Amino acid sequence: MVDYTFDQSRLESREHLVGDMIELAVIFLLLPVAIGWLASIHIHLIAQALIFFAGLAIISGAAGLPFDIYHTFVLEKKYGFSTITWKLWLMDLFKSVLISAILMTIIVSALMLFVLYLPQSWWFWGWVFFTLFQLTLLWLYPVLIAPLFNKFEPVRDAELRGKILALLARAGLEAKGIYQVDEGKRSRHTNAYFTGIGKTKRIVLYDTLLASHTHEEIVSVLAHEIGHWKKKHILKQLAFMVIASLFLFYFVYFATGFLPLYRAFGIDHTPVYAGLFLISLYLGAAGFFLAPLGTAITRHFEREADRMAYELTGTSRPMIIALKRLARDNLSNLHPHPWYVIFYYSHPPLTERIEYLQAMDYKKENV
Repeated sequence: MVDYTFDQSRLESREHLVGDMIELAVIFLLLPVAIGWLASIHIHLIAQALIFFAGLAIISGAAGLPFDIYHTFVLEKKYGFSTITWKLWLMDLFKSVLISAILMTIIVSALMLFVLYLPQSWWFWGWVFFTLFQLTLLWLYPVLIAPLFNKFEPVRDAELRGKILALLARAGLEAKGIYQVDEGKRSRHTNAYFTGIGKTKRIVLYDTLLASHTHEEIVSVLAHEIGHWKKKHILKQLAFMVIASLFLFYFVYFATGFLPLYRAFGIDHTPVYAGLFLISLYLGAAGFFLAPLGTAITRHFEREADRMAYELTGTSRPMIIALKRLARDNLSNLHPHPWYVIFYYSHPPLTERIEYLQAMDYKKENV
């Protein structure tokens, strides 16, 4: 576990270093030239913005590609995780690039249209569009996007399916379906999750999870996911995203018209698309310092979901066994540094979760 964590961290550090160096080169060398060239060719604002963001995406993607290849075909294979073939990897890459290009075109085009035709209120209509677009993607992802990469089929194990349906009944929930997904063709990592909203809501189990865990362990893992739904964690996160993005769009509206922002980077006019990129740099830096607040909230949600799982199953034993097996199967870091947890961990470390579950057992036995 230690070796895997160390190798992962070292690769991530190198990728971040290279990414930062390329970002600095783009900002101080390419950006002023690119903005000047786009202004000189006198094309529509939407076309300028699409060319600009496409160029950034190509540079970013090309910089990260060698690290992705090394991670998938060297590091993950070294530790026995990766099962993907070059053919499947290339197919995934092509589909991902195509989908990203389509989504980027829609978002950028819509935003620039608002800028052109609603110059005083584009921030508000941009926010409305962004919110509706995000909700639409959440609704469509399980039935339109995810099937492009994986095969989903109803869980074949009738006994397990019955236990899951009984769990859902106890929780007072319904799901459109309980599916297994052929993730084993890419990796031996294990996982289970809820996805979708409204009529597309469903439970998905990795085939690797089904192969390596008992029914009781799988049910306990799903009970944890059900806990998130019962506690409305997803709705709370969506509500926060909607409210925060409203303030963010309003801030961006004013910042994109602030000439000193552009002049600081050698740009003598105020193209909105360049302003969006420059502001994203500042927001990225601010996000680092705000990260502890976000991770603290998600860790709190995870503890609430663990408690709900305990209440639904009446025991901590299957969950503890499942967590240990998941940690072993995924070579998770059992003892991360506390400061690393504060900034980067969306879940409590394994040892804390086990202690929390055991404390509930102890309290129940001694009441």
